[in-house]
Amino acid sequence: MLLLAMDTATPAVTVALHDGDSVLAASGQVDARRHGELLLPAVHRVLREAGRPLDAVTGIVVGVGPGPYTGLRVGLVTAATFASALGGVPVHGLCTLDGLAYASGIEEPFVVATDARRKEVYWARYDDCRTRATGPAVDRPADIAEQVAGLPAVGAGARLYAEVFPDARDPEHQSAAALAALAAERLRDGGAFEEPRPMYLRRPDAQVPKNYKVVTPR
Repeated sequence: MLLLAMDTATPAVTVALHDGDSVLAASGQVDARRHGELLLPAVHRVLREAGRPLDAVTGIVVGVGPGPYTGLRVGLVTAATFASALGGVPVHGLCTLDGLAYASGIEEPFVVATDARRKEVYWARYDDCRTRATGPAVDRPADIAEQVAGLPAVGAGARLYAEVFPDARDPEHQSAAALAALAAERLRDGGAFEEPRPMYLRRPDAQVPKNYKVVTPR
């Protein structure tokens, strides 16, 4: 097993290589505006550091979100392209929030919250670091305050809205190393994966105008 994992659903552009037992190499940069610019160099850097060629990869792991349109699609399209170039190796989708939860190692009920912009968070509740109980969803923090009261929280959204998530813990940002380790565990145990499709949770900003004027040629 040699898994190439990547996630661009949050400001973190993160890549890792996992051999089924441990992480061989990993890279992570936080820059919300440069996903497309940073991802491929990170892949090359990780492969070089691990001393493994791309054609040795047996599976792709990709975070499917939730996340904003542009950044999220960079990772998903890149994952699909690599899979095709490698002769159709499988692409295993994982919820980005599940990766953050797994990295936390928390073994009690808690919340993962990432920044959804527009004064909202993408969030989900977990029974422990491997078990998602509800979500994911997108809401204003104040609207979910009662649902998350008293629970520890991880993710950048928890740091951003400390009044709702006073017990904010690490990690703040996504790690492809954790995502790859979670995928390796699920593959060994026969666990389920998400379809490698974007999880937006919102309608797109671009809309067809209503009541637009139709102009017919003479």
